[in-house]
Amino acid sequence: MALLVFNPGSMVASFPLVLLHFIVICVTLHCNYLVATEMSPRPNIVLILTDDLDVSIGGMIPLIKTKKLIGDAGITFTNAFVASPLCCPSRASILTGKYPHNHHVVNNTLEGNCSSTAWQKSQEPDSFPAFLQKRGSYQTFFAGKYLNEYGNKKAGGVEHVPLGWDHWFALERNSKYYNYTLSINGRAQQHGQNYSQDYLTDVLANVSIDFLENKSNRRPFFMMVSTPAPHSPWTAAPQYESSFSNVKAPRDPNFNIHGKDKHWLIRQAKTPMSNSSVEFLDSAYRKRWRTLLSVDDLVEKLLRKLEVRGELSNTYVIFTSDNGYHTGQFSLPMDKRQLYEFDIRVPLLARGPNIKPNQTSSLLIANVDLAPTILDIAGYNTNETQMDGMSFLPIMTGAGNSSSWRSDILVEYEGEGKNVSDPTCPLLGPGVSECFPDCVCEDAFNNTYACVRTVSAAVNLQYCEFDDNEVFVEVYNLTSDPFQLSNIAKSIDQEELEKMNHRLMMLQSCSGWFRFDPRFMFESLVPHRTTHRQTLK
Repeated sequence: MALLVFNPGSMVASFPLVLLHFIVICVTLHCNYLVATEMSPRPNIVLILTDDLDVSIGGMIPLIKTKKLIGDAGITFTNAFVASPLCCPSRASILTGKYPHNHHVVNNTLEGNCSSTAWQKSQEPDSFPAFLQKRGSYQTFFAGKYLNEYGNKKAGGVEHVPLGWDHWFALERNSKYYNYTLSINGRAQQHGQNYSQDYLTDVLANVSIDFLENKSNRRPFFMMVSTPAPHSPWTAAPQYESSFSNVKAPRDPNFNIHGKDKHWLIRQAKTPMSNSSVEFLDSAYRKRWRTLLSVDDLVEKLLRKLEVRGELSNTYVIFTSDNGYHTGQFSLPMDKRQLYEFDIRVPLLARGPNIKPNQTSSLLIANVDLAPTILDIAGYNTNETQMDGMSFLPIMTGAGNSSSWRSDILVEYEGEGKNVSDPTCPLLGPGVSECFPDCVCEDAFNNTYACVRTVSAAVNLQYCEFDDNEVFVEVYNLTSDPFQLSNIAKSIDQEELEKMNHRLMMLQSCSGWFRFDPRFMFESLVPHRTTHRQTLK
């Protein structure tokens, strides 16, 4: 065997020819691997989350650029719903991929587990950003509203940076546009009321652009931008303060009518609403739209920056909301928290690699599906998690079988009410909250319900059950009654109601999802009865 001499000039000559060929092959393969890795990195992911953005009463109309840049360039889901129509429980579902009965966030208070120390210990370690960070392949960035009680001094203050985030720019507490505090990687930063420096939607756009310019190019990134808009106090940017001056809340068939066959909280609403109430909600509707124009600008800035950097073609961009909203439906002035379409249905648009443009999907998507979808994009095996949702990546890219997709989801809400009577509404007694003039209250302790929302080629239905003394039930056939004007619970056979109740109990008691044929529950509404299938994930 030839002697190996450590002289650069004679090293090659000292190697046996076979060994030299082996080294050349190895070096070549390694270089090719590096080139392939550089050319085909994991896709980047951007999640844009709005606050209280409806889709049922026109919330997407002002977002012209968003619809063009994301929806028209990719896919729009027309049946996207939230697991709970309230900010903190819904955001917890987005982060964990779990239904509220599994992540235990029931309302927007610290006592309701919203960003509590218990949440931080039990759920944040299993959130999808924590999974992304554990693997180390993704650099993670958050900007905006996190959970309503984030920054509460009783739960670590703004010094607490949740697991999973490399770059953290989080709003203290609830949505604001001016005069707020941000946690910048655990350090408080105060903001005032100077538009050019402090308007929160624009600040989020600017810090997101800064991240894109300064991040490492060696690893893919996940970015979550969570805007305050269109949540109250509906403060528009100066250039948009006069927009939509003639717009009014839509006068749909369920606008300003009495919900005669609904839960008592809906029945107590005054109908018709007073002229002052209608004027107030019309004004709020316009203001909500005005705040969305800055969101539209944010989306445009982000996508332009990605395009300039040559990263847009390898980036999934998802746009959605934490819950819907209502303005005058069933004579309820304005809020969310109800089981109806206007509160639980949200926009969901996505674009990215292998997603063909101008697609529309009517498949049933829930916000518990966002976390497993993002992990799927990142290359995780979501079966190794405890998430209730399903990845809709195969649906977006056309790689999945839509016929095997689920046909129902769970919606849960636990009502809030005060232990003392509202001084402006003493006749209603204790237990109500979110009360407007004329003693119209949007919530109560027994506004606690769970629903099965079913969408398939055959049926479009909702079954809801209240946790109160009445065990009040509401059922809607949305094919024939899209505005949910008629509760058909009393006209359905008792046997079928029992099947619906059984299905609801299964969803509420289990972790994971079920596949089944909804026509088994609603056999009187379709021509044929089929076999009942259920599969626990």
